Amino acid sequence: QVRLIESGGGLVQAGGSLRLSCAASGRTFSYGAMGWFRQAPGKEREFVAAIKWAGGSTLYADSVKDRFTMSRDIAKNTVYLQMNSLKPEDTAGYFCAAKSMGTATELLLNRRNYDYWGQGTQVTVSS
Repeated sequence: QVRLIESGGGLVQAGGSLRLSCAASGRTFSYGAMGWFRQAPGKEREFVAAIKWAGGSTLYADSVKDRFTMSRDIAKNTVYLQMNSLKPEDTAGYFCAAKSMGTATELLLNRRNYDYWGQGTQVTVSS
């Protein structure tokens, strides 16, 4: 079983920054890609960002483009989400996910295509 453990959430004022981490452990898993999704109360879980494990190319939701940066550390089996210029509307539970095969853009955008999920970490941005 693959375990994904997120950390780094918290309370921050608007305009501030946070860095989320997601560490993967467990059985050997050939990652095609890893992603970050978020879910606010009463809303569906939405795509935030993804990174292809081979090559490191990234994909972002329009709402976070130019503010958030996703990166990976292959040696540590860890991905990061650097979040800058945070806004109150970024408030949500943030979830890390891993996908085994297929890295086409349309696959990465859909949460149903991911194989493993973390428990999430809360990000709250005050105005």
